[in-house]
Amino acid sequence: MTRMKRTVTRWIRFRPILLAAALAAQMMLFTPSRLVARDESDTINYSGLIEKIKNNQVQKVDFEHTGLAAEVVLQEEGGGGSRIVRINLPARDGNSELVKLLRESNIDFAVKTPPQTNALLQLVSTLLIPTLLVILLIVVLRRLSNAPGGPGQTLSFGKSRARFAPDAKTGVVFEDVAGIETAKEELQEVVSFLKQPERFTVVGAKIPRGVLLVGPPGTGKTLLAKAIAGEAGVPFFSLSGSEFVEMFVGVGASRVRDLFQRAKENAPCIVFIDEIDAVGRQRGTGIGGGNDEREQTLNQLLTEMDGFQGNSGVIVIAATNRPDVLDAALLRPGRFDRQIVVDYPDYQGRLAILRVHARNKKLDDSVSLEAIARRTPGFAGADLANLLNEAAILTARRHREAMTELELADAIDRVTIGLSMKPMLDGAKKRLIAYHEVGHALLQTLLEHADPLDKVTIIPRSGGVGGFSKPLPSEEMGLQTRAYLLDLITMTLGGRAAEELIFGRGETTTGAAGDFEQVSRWARLMVTQLGMSDLGLVALEGRNGNEVFLGGDWVQRAEYSREMAHKIDQAMQEIILQCYGKAQRILAEHRPLCDRLVDLLLEVETLDGETFRKVVAEFTNLPTKALEPLKF
Repeated sequence: MTRMKRTVTRWIRFRPILLAAALAAQMMLFTPSRLVARDESDTINYSGLIEKIKNNQVQKVDFEHTGLAAEVVLQEEGGGGSRIVRINLPARDGNSELVKLLRESNIDFAVKTPPQTNALLQLVSTLLIPTLLVILLIVVLRRLSNAPGGPGQTLSFGKSRARFAPDAKTGVVFEDVAGIETAKEELQEVVSFLKQPERFTVVGAKIPRGVLLVGPPGTGKTLLAKAIAGEAGVPFFSLSGSEFVEMFVGVGASRVRDLFQRAKENAPCIVFIDEIDAVGRQRGTGIGGGNDEREQTLNQLLTEMDGFQGNSGVIVIAATNRPDVLDAALLRPGRFDRQIVVDYPDYQGRLAILRVHARNKKLDDSVSLEAIARRTPGFAGADLANLLNEAAILTARRHREAMTELELADAIDRVTIGLSMKPMLDGAKKRLIAYHEVGHALLQTLLEHADPLDKVTIIPRSGGVGGFSKPLPSEEMGLQTRAYLLDLITMTLGGRAAEELIFGRGETTTGAAGDFEQVSRWARLMVTQLGMSDLGLVALEGRNGNEVFLGGDWVQRAEYSREMAHKIDQAMQEIILQCYGKAQRILAEHRPLCDRLVDLLLEVETLDGETFRKVVAEFTNLPTKALEPLKF
């Protein structure tokens, strides 16, 4: 329907041209004589002509060659001259009486010769409209054929839309990819297979048919595929998994066949399929069944990768961030022989990525990329590139020549929290927000297993954030202990605990709504999946749930009884209430310190972690380890 609307829209654009051409051709068909306007007062009827002939008022009569009309020269009364009038005559047989009367009255009459039309002009005027129509039709069809989905692409509808680079000049090599050294080492063997296959065939090794890159978004999977093509120097086909699937049955399978046919003709080569989960989801899910167009496309892909005919020299590299939804037949050896995890970079990886993206950035001498790498755990390569770009934008907005630590720190907050807004005016709301954020930050500093504090601020952010207390997560976010999760829940509840302690329960606000969502999720995770409650070492819920698109049923079935659901709720409430009581007790014991930190935060509006810990050290006897400044 959309393509039909586009076609109609394009035809409407040419309608004024067609109308103008038709009007011009129609005007050329008229002879000059037809375009002469005559006054209706210069005509007389037949009886009036007979009367004027009898009264000797007619000087001359010129009959037209058709015999149906004539021009009459009349004598004006009083000898004032003559005038020409036109008369419509009756049938040809009736003109004999008029001719007889003219002869008897000695009046000159004659018959006009028919006008001689130009044969060439008549031919041109006859062929003008068809010629213009044909020309306009050709122009319109050419434009439509160049448009996506136009008539010119009808014959190539089932052809592959893969972008083909015969020399694989992607402009990217392994030196341009940083932070994922393990994945680069494994992919280096693929390059060696393509460059020197005899090294492996001599010892009986076979070239891998497929390599699946698995990892979160933004970690560099597509960049790795480009680097492989750039290093190997072989033909490179690239497309997205969604380009196979169409609304018409059989088109996706046809495109898969065409893609691999072209790849075999250019072997050895690389075929890169980005977001393969769009076409490689598990079969037999949902309501489509085996007749689903996507499943037919997947079946053809499975056959081409490892069917009756081999694909020697064709390596398929695919990327996805959802390996859990892929079909098992697609992941078996012989199709995707290797699965390479492209995970978030560690500290050294983030530092290498920052150095790559900082090549074309102007950095102040005081800027330390090591400090930025320390403050960005969990950032992917795309996040780090965006971070430096945001810092560059802030630098240009502030009319500075180079990026400083202030622009980089503001860019980190903008990427993670949101855009900074204007500070609030002094008032009760500002003080309440200050106590809320200090409640988070103070518990974060006093609790033994909590992450160290990075900064706390009461400057509002976009999205309705009145302020925030930002932790600095540990470098390795792998295994987490029960003590860490309990301290995390306690710290998250510190904002509401401070509000209730200082202002009373009746003055608590909605600012802790997001905190409660996180706390509920962590507590449920501890009870139902991690075995960290009195319910025992059991997993009561799966990580992926019972989703329909993963092959689950339409009707959601609980994995436990109603009695167990009640016990789960009680266990969650017990964990949350214990942590909330601990938060209230710690804040009540350090009430003077809390008031001092709030007054300082209202004065400066932003406190970094080191300054915050120094103030805490003046009121408490914390261990030296907890008060060490973070060395970036």
